[in-house]
Amino acid sequence: MNNIIKIIFLDILKSKIVIGYTLMLAVLSWSSFALEDNATKGVLTVLNVILFTVPLVSILFSTIYIYNSSEFIEMILSQPVKRKKIWIGIFLGLSLSLVFAFLIGSGIPLLVYSFNGVGLMMILMGILITLIFISVAFLCSILTRDKTKGIGLSIILWIYFAMLFDGIVLFLLFQLSEYPIENAMLGVITMNPIDLARIQILLHLDISAMMGYTGAVFKKVLGSSLGLASTFILLCLWFLIPFYISLKKFKTNDL
Repeated sequence: MNNIIKIIFLDILKSKIVIGYTLMLAVLSWSSFALEDNATKGVLTVLNVILFTVPLVSILFSTIYIYNSSEFIEMILSQPVKRKKIWIGIFLGLSLSLVFAFLIGSGIPLLVYSFNGVGLMMILMGILITLIFISVAFLCSILTRDKTKGIGLSIILWIYFAMLFDGIVLFLLFQLSEYPIENAMLGVITMNPIDLARIQILLHLDISAMMGYTGAVFKKVLGSSLGLASTFILLCLWFLIPFYISLKKFKTNDL
């Protein structure tokens, strides 16, 4: 399995797409801090980059890579190697390379300009978001052997998590504004890893006061040590569960 991880890690690092992804993150992150008059504004700009760009690249690149590596996977399957080790090795190789690209592109600027709890929290959330959407990509690619359908499903899921979900939540808030639904909203938010990461970072920036009563509820529940631990566990489940399902299917699918 270690050889599989090494081969995939080195192969992806040489990819022009990953190199371009790293440079894009670096340019956006460094320029965000350089153009703003204080670090907080720069952090908010980088936050938007992380919550939109990182999930898109992670899920799309991973889905395409798995489909393009089908012959490589079939070749490994002909060797006396367990399917479980192959799938885990591919996941770890992809994860390490994309996390490395994120750390180089956005992690270094955050450490330079915001070497505090907020900066470290953003780096942690960026890593978890990367792992989550790679895991979702694995699930999409194993659900269908059709490359077009798999890539289409990945794009639809990204659009849902990054854009549509917030619209649905806002619609519910307006329609049910006369009812005390703030606590119920906490349960709804757990259905979107991007929103979980966003709220946790905003709470560390002490901007929750600008979110009114809802922000106070979020700060009370998610702003504590228990809330932080719960958020971390939920985000871990978000990448462990889809990957586990994909692993079960990979072990039984006829390739």
